[in-house]
Amino acid sequence: MRITDSVIDIPISFGVVRSAVVRPVGDARHPLLLCFADIFGNTDAHLRMMRRLAGHGFVVVSPEPWAHHLPVGTVLDFDADRDRAVACQDIADVAAADAVRAAVIDRFASDDGSDGSTFAMGFCYGGHLAFRAAATDVRVRAATCCYATGLHRDRLGNSEARTLGLAGDIHGELLLVWGRQDPHIPAEGRALIHRTLDEHGVRFETRLYDAEHAFGRDVGPRYDPAATDAAIAAAIALFQRS
Repeated sequence: MRITDSVIDIPISFGVVRSAVVRPVGDARHPLLLCFADIFGNTDAHLRMMRRLAGHGFVVVSPEPWAHHLPVGTVLDFDADRDRAVACQDIADVAAADAVRAAVIDRFASDDGSDGSTFAMGFCYGGHLAFRAAATDVRVRAATCCYATGLHRDRLGNSEARTLGLAGDIHGELLLVWGRQDPHIPAEGRALIHRTLDEHGVRFETRLYDAEHAFGRDVGPRYDPAATDAAIAAAIALFQRS
């Protein structure tokens, strides 16, 4: 499937949120897949992931994670900006994140290339946003949350989020992807999330790989191609059956 890249600025109450868009070429309609980035934003590595997903027949959109605070178009470098990226979690804003998600879905609901269905997927900080999208927006049919940080602590970055407490509002199915060696999400944290979803009768499945945090980012020693391929296959299967 041929795909094409673009960037759009979506108006929002605090200005605009710049979003990367990767979509199939042609006139056919495709589902919208919100693909939330990690704390570094729309890096080249994240764009490569978006292209992989778009090739399966999705309009993949990734809004900037810090649109409410950093200049439009900011992308953080894995090495040079690591401390700055980590510090960005101090300015995480739950209301702003929810507003961005709603604005993006609203924008693509009327898109000529959308078939009207919406899914969510996210990584690290973005994995939390994908879970939150499933819990707070009825338009999201299913979500894949890859090593979602802060869920077991009910924190989005360093802000109180109470996202896990919204588990009972999830109407679609979830896929939770974890790395066994992830220091940010201990085994007891994963167990708490799973138990909470069970208590609320949420349909979900999990994939636990013997990998580190951010193992799907295709740069650096953490990258695990085999685990990434398996996780993507599981995510695509979830979206297709939903």
